[in-house]
Amino acid sequence: MTTNGDWLASRKPEAPPALMTCVRDLLESHPEWEPLPRTDAFIEASEVLLRRVLEGGTIARANALDLLAADACVTWAFEAAADDPLSIASRAERATNGIAAIAAEFA
Repeated sequence: MTTNGDWLASRKPEAPPALMTCVRDLLESHPEWEPLPRTDAFIEASEVLLRRVLEGGTIARANALDLLAADACVTWAFEAAADDPLSIASRAERATNGIAAIAAEFA
Protein backbone atom coordinates (compact mmCIF):
# COMPACT_ATOMS: atom_id res chain seq x y z
CA MET A 1 0.00 0.00 0.00
CA THR A 2 1.34 3.41 -0.92
CA THR A 3 1.14 6.46 1.29
CA ASN A 4 -1.16 9.29 0.33
CA GLY A 5 1.90 11.34 -0.65
CA ASP A 6 3.18 8.56 -2.91
CA TRP A 7 -0.24 8.20 -4.49
CA LEU A 8 -0.38 11.95 -5.04
CA ALA A 9 3.04 11.92 -6.71
CA SER A 10 1.83 9.24 -9.12
CA ARG A 11 -1.03 11.38 -10.52
CA LYS A 12 -0.77 12.38 -14.17
CA PRO A 13 -0.68 15.01 -15.41
CA GLU A 14 1.42 16.40 -12.62
CA ALA A 15 0.06 19.36 -10.70
CA PRO A 16 2.16 22.53 -10.45
CA PRO A 17 5.05 22.13 -7.98
CA ALA A 18 3.79 24.76 -5.51
CA LEU A 19 0.40 23.04 -5.34
CA MET A 20 1.99 19.62 -4.83
CA THR A 21 4.27 20.98 -2.10
CA CYS A 22 1.36 22.61 -0.30
CA VAL A 23 -0.71 19.41 -0.27
CA ARG A 24 2.22 17.08 0.43
CA ASP A 25 3.30 19.24 3.38
CA LEU A 26 -0.23 19.18 4.76
CA LEU A 27 -0.50 15.40 4.38
CA GLU A 28 2.85 14.91 6.08
CA SER A 29 1.79 17.15 8.98
CA HIS A 30 -1.22 14.91 9.60
CA PRO A 31 0.07 11.33 9.89
CA GLU A 32 -3.22 10.40 11.57
CA TRP A 33 -4.83 10.60 8.12
CA GLU A 34 -2.62 7.86 6.69
CA PRO A 35 -4.78 4.94 7.91
CA LEU A 36 -7.96 6.59 6.58
CA PRO A 37 -9.34 5.60 3.21
CA ARG A 38 -7.50 7.79 0.69
CA THR A 39 -10.72 9.59 -0.25
CA ASP A 40 -11.31 10.59 3.36
CA ALA A 41 -7.73 11.76 3.83
CA PHE A 42 -8.03 14.11 0.87
CA ILE A 43 -11.43 15.37 2.03
CA GLU A 44 -9.89 16.09 5.45
CA ALA A 45 -7.07 17.97 3.71
CA SER A 46 -9.54 20.01 1.66
CA GLU A 47 -11.40 21.00 4.83
CA VAL A 48 -8.21 22.12 6.59
CA LEU A 49 -7.23 24.18 3.55
CA LEU A 50 -10.67 25.75 3.24
CA ARG A 51 -10.56 26.76 6.91
CA ARG A 52 -7.15 28.38 6.31
CA VAL A 53 -8.63 30.43 3.50
CA LEU A 54 -11.69 31.52 5.47
CA GLU A 55 -9.87 32.22 8.74
CA GLY A 56 -8.09 35.11 7.06
CA GLY A 57 -11.37 37.03 6.98
CA THR A 58 -11.00 38.05 3.36
CA ILE A 59 -10.42 36.12 0.22
CA ALA A 60 -7.20 37.56 -1.11
CA ARG A 61 -4.48 36.69 -3.56
CA ALA A 62 -2.44 35.47 -0.58
CA ASN A 63 -5.04 32.73 -0.05
CA ALA A 64 -5.01 31.59 -3.66
CA LEU A 65 -2.67 28.62 -3.23
CA ASP A 66 -4.65 27.21 -0.29
CA LEU A 67 -7.91 27.69 -2.19
CA LEU A 68 -6.51 25.95 -5.28
CA ALA A 69 -5.08 23.19 -3.09
CA ALA A 70 -8.46 22.67 -1.39
CA ASP A 71 -10.10 22.33 -4.79
CA ALA A 72 -7.39 19.92 -5.94
CA CYS A 73 -7.81 17.80 -2.80
CA VAL A 74 -11.52 17.39 -3.51
CA THR A 75 -10.69 16.40 -7.07
CA TRP A 76 -8.10 13.87 -5.89
CA ALA A 77 -10.56 12.54 -3.29
CA PHE A 78 -13.02 11.68 -6.02
CA GLU A 79 -10.32 10.33 -8.27
CA ALA A 80 -9.47 7.95 -5.45
CA ALA A 81 -13.17 7.21 -4.84
CA ALA A 82 -13.48 6.08 -8.45
CA ASP A 83 -11.70 2.89 -7.34
CA ASP A 84 -14.85 2.10 -5.33
CA PRO A 85 -17.75 3.46 -7.40
CA LEU A 86 -20.40 2.29 -4.92
CA SER A 87 -18.96 4.65 -2.30
CA ILE A 88 -19.03 7.81 -4.40
CA ALA A 89 -22.51 8.98 -3.35
CA SER A 90 -21.79 8.65 0.36
CA ARG A 91 -18.39 10.29 -0.02
CA ALA A 92 -19.91 13.17 -1.99
CA GLU A 93 -22.48 13.68 0.75
CA ARG A 94 -19.76 13.67 3.43
CA ALA A 95 -17.66 16.18 1.47
CA THR A 96 -20.61 18.45 0.77
CA ASN A 97 -21.76 18.41 4.38
CA GLY A 98 -18.24 19.12 5.63
CA ILE A 99 -17.70 22.03 3.27
CA ALA A 100 -21.15 23.46 4.07
CA ALA A 101 -20.45 23.22 7.80
CA ILE A 102 -17.17 25.09 7.38
CA ALA A 103 -18.88 27.79 5.32
CA ALA A 104 -21.55 28.14 8.02
CA GLU A 105 -18.85 28.63 10.68
CA PHE A 106 -17.60 31.71 8.84
CA ALA A 107 -20.94 33.11 7.67
